[in-house]
Amino acid sequence: MPATAIVTGASSGLGQEFARIHAATGGRVILTARREPELLALKQELEDRHGTEVHVFPADLGQPGAAEELYAAVRAAGLAPEILINNAGFGGQGKFVERDLSRHLAMVDVNIKALMVLTYLFGRDMAGRGAGRILNVGSTAGFLPGPQQAAYFASKAFVNSFSQAIDQELRPRGVTCTVLAPGYVETGFASAADMEGTAMVKAGGADAPTVAKMGYDAMMEGRLVKINSAALNFALTWIVPLLPRRMVLRLAERTQSK
Repeated sequence: MPATAIVTGASSGLGQEFARIHAATGGRVILTARREPELLALKQELEDRHGTEVHVFPADLGQPGAAEELYAAVRAAGLAPEILINNAGFGGQGKFVERDLSRHLAMVDVNIKALMVLTYLFGRDMAGRGAGRILNVGSTAGFLPGPQQAAYFASKAFVNSFSQAIDQELRPRGVTCTVLAPGYVETGFASAADMEGTAMVKAGGADAPTVAKMGYDAMMEGRLVKINSAALNFALTWIVPLLPRRMVLRLAERTQSK
């Protein structure tokens, strides 16, 4: 029987694409995000196109207890996902002390805390059954500090590190955890993060469906880390670690500045 996958942040961007990819396999899909109308529209699309079973659970994962409530609602509906795709997350451009502290803390709640809670709850179930796949959406931002997006880069450093440790712990119990660490992807991320006009956005990004397919395939293969670009992979592995740290900071700040 095709697997059931739960996708967070499924109302747009990579989340939508992950849902489409999984639905095309014939698997059941559980969609969650804040925006219910977009989720319902995607549900209709997937059901019409693939005839698959789609469930919608609107949730704001930045709210206290929301991740736990989502898990409880999914289990109460009799669903036991074999695949967890932690895609929900957001950024925010600007100097750390000049942005509202509440926005930084909200970022931590979604990018880190909700991801951790869902990985714990669904991952524990998967380990108990002896099988499962987890895909956490990190970023190449997690491989270096990011002036002008300090909290976001740090949150993705957590995702990159946490995901690899979880894989090492759970793999003997039949569960893998893959971190997808793409560079800039053309989604609604830049607009929501107030990044329009930055050097990175001006340079253009990768195609969301292509990046999602890379991540989904890497998850199904049990890969540990997937960076969508060979050039980025080479730079982050062999060049950036050897550069003086101040140079890395200046280069990162330049890409994130308007």
